[in-house]
Parts: sequence; structure tokens; C-alpha cells
Amino acid sequence: MKSIQSTAEMPQSKARGHVEHSYKWTHFPYFERWRREYGPIFTYSTGHTVILYVSRPDLVKEMNLCKSFDFGKPSLLHKQRHALFGDGILLSNGPMWAHQRKILAPEFFMDKVKGMVSLMVECTISMLNSLESRIDNEGGIAEIGVDGDLRSLSADVISRTCFGSSYSKGKEIFSRLRDLNLSMSLQPGIPVLRYLPTKKNRKIWRLEREIRSLILKIVNGRKQDQSVDSSKKDLLQMIMDVLEASRAGPDAVNRFVVDNCKTIYFAGHETTALAATWCLMLLALHPEWQARACAEVVDVCRGRIPDSDMIRRMKTLTMVIQETLRLYPPAPFVAREAFEAMEFGSLKIPKGANAWIPVLMLHHDPQIWGPDAHEFNPERFSNGVSSACKNTHAYMPFGMGLRVCLGQNFAMVELKVVLSLILSKFSFSLSPKYCHSPIVRMTVEPKHGLDLIFKRV
Repeated sequence: MKSIQSTAEMPQSKARGHVEHSYKWTHFPYFERWRREYGPIFTYSTGHTVILYVSRPDLVKEMNLCKSFDFGKPSLLHKQRHALFGDGILLSNGPMWAHQRKILAPEFFMDKVKGMVSLMVECTISMLNSLESRIDNEGGIAEIGVDGDLRSLSADVISRTCFGSSYSKGKEIFSRLRDLNLSMSLQPGIPVLRYLPTKKNRKIWRLEREIRSLILKIVNGRKQDQSVDSSKKDLLQMIMDVLEASRAGPDAVNRFVVDNCKTIYFAGHETTALAATWCLMLLALHPEWQARACAEVVDVCRGRIPDSDMIRRMKTLTMVIQETLRLYPPAPFVAREAFEAMEFGSLKIPKGANAWIPVLMLHHDPQIWGPDAHEFNPERFSNGVSSACKNTHAYMPFGMGLRVCLGQNFAMVELKVVLSLILSKFSFSLSPKYCHSPIVRMTVEPKHGLDLIFKRV
């Protein structure tokens, strides 16, 4: 794999200003070579782990519809990412996962998310005021590295809507989570090295302890605060109430709260911030779509602050977001492990084998999306996902099946709020120094950030 990778052309080697969306060829050239040689289904091994690569849409559909607890998150992934997510909902399996989803999912139903729109707007306006000040100081036009602002904004939104605190209180947690994710992505792939007291491992262990301490500090502060309005309970308070009613021991309560707070903190802000970043990059690259989306915002809002009803009516913006998530999905793969022997159509998966579904490859497959699969064309979603591609199960920006991301409603609404407010205030274009270089860690992100030239509308 390393040998094949070394011969692949990396995105940053391309001329500055050139944007190539088919970056799967440069990041996963071995998968592309093996797929051409062996077809859409093949196996390979890394150490003792057998991985089944599945990119055939009919089998992906069957796996998507599987409701068995025997087809869950891989044990290997749990070991690799335990410091980041613990035993939270993202990595747990079976009854433990079902219990956690039962507690957490209702807080992200659409009726609850609609009630969060005003807070999302408030957080976004605060960021826009900061951008306006910088633009005014530069004489009406300014070059801004906007990816950091979007990350801070998304962190503020998830903090305030789900945990009742502003970004200023949660920024230490976010900073350490990002540092932890980066440190873990640079870890060697040899499993035994994860347990040795190397310099990198000691840093990971230290960050894990610090994050736990910071989250428990917020939790303990909440326990001592008797002024929480019972009619306005946030996610953290609801979790604490449910666990208190269950009479779980203090260690179990702390572990549940810490692990799921880490999951929501990271997944709830990092992926949404990246989706917003890629949306702005694509709109800057395609001014005709920026103009269409802006015209829709003006027509729907008519100078007013967007509310949940206005957000629902923004069809063009929805198409832009859906196409962005197709080209730059938050997670490039969906991974599952067969805890018992499984059968999907003619495919038999033995116990212990891992199945990897390449979301990135499926999203860029011309046989599914047509000859323009590598191009930005939101029009393909004008009649929904079912008309955009030949197999709707091949579109999975929020995962698949029973374990589809419970925060997808939250993410879509937040993206519409943020983008609509930005479009109502500014026009923007790519900076000449922008270098398109998507890098795949746990998520797909711009290696060199996103520099845009902003101008007041």
C-alpha cells in the first residue's frame, strides 16, 4: 500500500488555484488499483485483521438495511479511537449502543432542532459581526482564513444548544479534542505500539485525562446549579436526569457522560464546520451557484432573520449542501465487523471479518452518478436524492442503516443557518493563495485551510 501510495500524485503538487474534486485517486490509489484488477469486492489483510472492501451498490444496500446487532462497529476501530470517543454511542455495540441511542436520539429530533434555530442564529451573527469589523478595517474587502472562524462558530453552537455554555467555556475541550485527533491520526499502525510509553502515547494519555477532567468540571458545576429551568433542559441536563433516575453508580454515570460528551463535542462541531468550509469553497469556485443561493436567501428571508420555516423553504441551499456532502463526505468510509457469520445476497462474511464501505468512492462513481460524477452540480439533487443517482443507498454522508448519524437534522439546519446568513451579508471568492489539498484523517479537511476574499454585499 505504501509503495502504491508513493507513486500517486498528491493534490498539493497541482498548480495553485486548480481544484480537482476526484481526490480519491491520490489518497487511496491502492483501492482504485485493486478495484480495477479484482472488481468491486475484494479482501486484504493488515496484520491479523481481514478487511472486506465492498463497493457494489446492491450489497451496500443490503448492509444498509441490516438491523442485526451482530453487524456493528469494529473492535479494531474501538481500540484505535477509544481515547477520543471512549465507550460512547459512536463506538459502542449491541444493547449498550441501543441504550445510549434511546437516551440521546430524542434530543436531535426535528421538533427539538427547530427550537435551537434562534441560538444558532445568535452564534452566527456574533461571528458575522467579527468578520464585518475585519472587512471594514481593510477598506471593504478582506482576505480571511475562514475555516478557523467556522470551527469556532460550530463549537459555540454545539456548546450552547446542547450543553448550555458558550464557546469560551468549552474552548479548552475543543482544543484538546482536536489535538488528540491529530495525535492519534499520526500514530503508527502497529497495534502493540499503542500501549508503549512513547512520547506520542504519553501525550495522548495526558490529553485524554485533561478532557475527562474538563467535562466532569462542567458536569459537577451543573449538579451544584439549582437554577436550571426544567422547561428548558439541554442535552447535558437530560442525560444527567435519565442517569440519576436509573440509579447507576457514580463511575458508570461519569463514564457515560464523559464518553458521550466527547462524541457530541467532536462529531457535533468538527464535521459540521468542515461541511460549511467545503460549501463556501465550492460556492466561491462557482459564482453562478453563489448568486442563485444568495437570491433564494433574499427572496425567502426578505431582510428578516431566518427562522425554522424559512430554513425549510431554502431548496437551492439544500441542493448545494447535499452536493457538497457528496463530493466531500465527512467520513470517507463506513466500517462494520461481523460478530457472527453474516450473509448478504451471495456474499458470506465470516465471523471476525471487517467490512469497509468506501463512501468516498461510491459518491464519485460515474456508474452511479453519471459522467459528471467528479463535478460540482447541485442541480442533480433538484428532485431529491432518489432522482440524483441510480441507487439512493450509495449516498451516505451521514452513515448508514440503524447507525445513521443521529445529529443529521441538527447538522443540516445549522449549515443552512450559517450559509444563509453569510450569503445575506457577503459575496466571496477564492484567494489566489488558496491551495486545494484535501487531506483524509478521520474526516476530509483542507490541509492548508480556506482563504477567501470577502466583500460586503
